[in-house]
Amino acid sequence: MRDIVGQRAGTSALLLGNEAIARGALEAGVDFCAAYPGTPSSEIIGTLATVAKNIGIHVEWSVNEKVAVEVAASAAFSGLRGLVAMKNAGASVAMDFLTHLNLTGIGDEGGALLVVVCDDPQAHSSDDEADTRWITKIASAPLLEPTDAQEAKDLTRWAFDLSEKLKCWCFLRSYTRLSHAHGDVKLGKILRPEKKAVFNTSKHYIPFPTTSKHAILHEKMLKVQEVFESSPFNSYTGPEQPEVLIICSGSGWTCSLEAVETLDLSESVGVLRLVTLWPFPSKFVAKYLKLTTRVLVAEEVDPFIEAHVRETATSYSNTVLPLEIYGKDSGHMNPVGEITPDRIIYALAEILKLQYQSRETSYEQAVQDTAKPLVINRGMLWCPGCPHRASFLSLKKAIKRDGRKVVVIGDIGCYTLDVFPYGPHQSNIVHCMGSGAGSACGFGQLAPLGSGQPPIGICGDSTFFHASIPALINAVYNKSSMTLLVLDNGATGMTGFQPHPGTGRTATQDPAPVVSIENLCRAIGCRVEVGDPFDIKGTTATLCKLLKDENGPKVLILRRKCELVRMKEERTRPYRVWVDPEKCVGEKCGFCYREFQCPALFHDKETDKVQILEEVCPGCGVCVDICPYKAIVKEDIK
Repeated sequence: MRDIVGQRAGTSALLLGNEAIARGALEAGVDFCAAYPGTPSSEIIGTLATVAKNIGIHVEWSVNEKVAVEVAASAAFSGLRGLVAMKNAGASVAMDFLTHLNLTGIGDEGGALLVVVCDDPQAHSSDDEADTRWITKIASAPLLEPTDAQEAKDLTRWAFDLSEKLKCWCFLRSYTRLSHAHGDVKLGKILRPEKKAVFNTSKHYIPFPTTSKHAILHEKMLKVQEVFESSPFNSYTGPEQPEVLIICSGSGWTCSLEAVETLDLSESVGVLRLVTLWPFPSKFVAKYLKLTTRVLVAEEVDPFIEAHVRETATSYSNTVLPLEIYGKDSGHMNPVGEITPDRIIYALAEILKLQYQSRETSYEQAVQDTAKPLVINRGMLWCPGCPHRASFLSLKKAIKRDGRKVVVIGDIGCYTLDVFPYGPHQSNIVHCMGSGAGSACGFGQLAPLGSGQPPIGICGDSTFFHASIPALINAVYNKSSMTLLVLDNGATGMTGFQPHPGTGRTATQDPAPVVSIENLCRAIGCRVEVGDPFDIKGTTATLCKLLKDENGPKVLILRRKCELVRMKEERTRPYRVWVDPEKCVGEKCGFCYREFQCPALFHDKETDKVQILEEVCPGCGVCVDICPYKAIVKEDIK
């Protein structure tokens, strides 16, 4: 992670959006930071963890997002400033606590709490592109959405002041193209924490009586709306009487500016940028709706702003002219995926009846023709040496040997690559973190209802701590006949190798007690086996044995360190591996490169032999065991 504290106030730095948020928190005097890693949000806490000891703040990776919010809120209750970060999927986990928190308030002792949620339009690293802006309406929380790295830093700092002043938690929404984009940021002064944590025991933060607390919260949101109506972060660019008014937020702002410039419409099209989104600044927006008769709303995923623009136009119909509102409802903007300048350009061109073509057809065809022989198709595969590849091969063999059409339920982690186009496709169902265990628990109760298909749930080690334990306890309690496969690679591998309760270290790299997965599972009453995923034969046999055992929940922990972590630590390969051309039958077999699909193995069509890319091969030696012709050889590296 980049050092975000080394440069003086007043200087500029090139920062990721997530780093800018972290810097803004430090400039706001944050005391307590927590999160569960989730792309595209992980770098916020990852960055803060590297400076925590020098600054004197607490930073932790919590076991899940709900716990992260709860521990950070405890700091706010004690008069400190807390920050919690998560991705869009994590917001669903945290909602149970968040929907109650603003009913109680976060303290009268000067505390503040900022909840940063990073959405993922286009689902680059997610299983959905859920729009979390709606959460703020459910939870009655102020919603802020920065448009660039500088604003991300400044808005973070401002949000803490807003939270402290109005005694409510605030929601800062980032998104992939901000969190993972760099921008030039002018730095302010970092405030060193000086407060002491003191909880006033004469105070009671409870949501009862709910109706009166709800009424107070509505009054508080009216005060927030007054602040938002005059917020300096909202702005307008364009003519006094625009022919078309673009209303946008987030990345829609930069895309809108580019679209207006490309079409040379600066004299006829205005751009209204909204940063304070909820409570919606309707008076501010209505002031600009009066200037035009046509409005284009440019935002990503859901029509959140569009819905509120329509409401505002109706509420101010006595002063606003009849409007044509274009956006997702009209089909001018796409309701899925990321926003781009081209989408806005084509929308404007259609509204204003302009002719526009980004490139000549012949140029586009030339690009396609040139790209075909030059661009190599690299599907999403497990890394060379990844233990998950071996685990799923054993799973496939065990299911075939069992013969009862085993139901496999996965969840979210590196192992989810199983269901991608180049994966072995063993998982029948995949949903959220922990659902592998939870759904398997349900399938394990279906035998009395006619099912003869044993279930296998799959989770990773970090996911086990995050969300699988309650489901496993439920399986024990209700005597569900299921098998849980825990793929323990010693890290939160999918999001950047962050530590968790089973790794023995904290976010700040301090030693920590190791929570034993097998001891925990045995303590609650599960049958537990531990194996090495690289032992294909042994793992397959163990899985077959567990599938035949119908007496309650069973757990198989397949433990081997993530190859990227192992190589970083050991800096060497365990074996040197090569192919014996005399024994290799090439295309006649092809199991190692077609079925096992290790990226280090490839078929040489000229020789019809398999070859190994030494610069890619991690030397794990698994291919030696799976080759049916014993054509792959390994030797120890001394």
